[in-house]
Amino acid sequence: MTETLAKPPVTNRPPADPVRRSRLRPRLRRVIKHLLLIGSALVMLYPLLWMLASSFKPNALIFRDPSLIPAQLDLSNYPDGWAALAHPFSHYLLNSAVIVVGSVLGNLLSCSMAAYAFARLNFRSKRLWFAVMLMSIMLPIHAVIVPQYVLFSNLGWINTFLPLIVPKLLATDAFFIFLMVQFFRGIPTELTEAAKIDGAGHFRIYWQIMLPLSLPALATTTIFTFIWTWNDFFSQLIFLTDPEMYTVPVALRTFVDSTAESSWGALFAMSVVSLIPIFLLFLFGQKYIVKGIATTGLK
Repeated sequence: MTETLAKPPVTNRPPADPVRRSRLRPRLRRVIKHLLLIGSALVMLYPLLWMLASSFKPNALIFRDPSLIPAQLDLSNYPDGWAALAHPFSHYLLNSAVIVVGSVLGNLLSCSMAAYAFARLNFRSKRLWFAVMLMSIMLPIHAVIVPQYVLFSNLGWINTFLPLIVPKLLATDAFFIFLMVQFFRGIPTELTEAAKIDGAGHFRIYWQIMLPLSLPALATTTIFTFIWTWNDFFSQLIFLTDPEMYTVPVALRTFVDSTAESSWGALFAMSVVSLIPIFLLFLFGQKYIVKGIATTGLK
């Protein structure tokens, strides 16, 4: 009788399944990871969304109402901002487009030629010059802007687009040279050797073999050059002092006046307009950026 009372009660609960636990843990981790990524994305996107919402608010409510849904809709900021300056805003968009196109073409031509020389040619002190090129990446623009200004002033290039375009034709962006050198080194040397046997020179090998095989690196160079040049404010402010030559970043700065009332609604509206080309370029070129950087890193 005492033995039967000492026995533990029998339950019908099945034992825990270790296989099920092992399946739930990765799912839980993925859910937590996605929630953290979504939260981080919302934090980073909030300033952009707030600027977009503020472009539809009256000036009196922009800094009083921090919400992303305008309490009072005002569509006049866009036409007012388009015609607020001495020229229509399309004039400044065109100026920026001219500089961007010249910079992109200059970087594609000069940086690819310099990269081909470092990757395929043998010349004296090649490693030394390659190291000097890499060290120039660490040189800040503030250290060279004064001698550049003196040089361009003596040439009579101030208030022209030449100081912003001509240096791109001289392979001054070492980052893109390094990017293309790494890509060119990953192309099999058998292709260039076979071309040399067929009588092709270096320029023909560069133009007909290396460039067609380097489209991911060229696309990456194009996209980054476009974004960096379009958003460049410091260099354009230094070399362009005539309002006729203003670009988009410099024109946006004129909306803010420290001595009078600033047109914040028009400023945010034109800022949204200026972001559209960058957004479209990044939207359609994102796969080329990932492919170019990934293939360059692997090689």
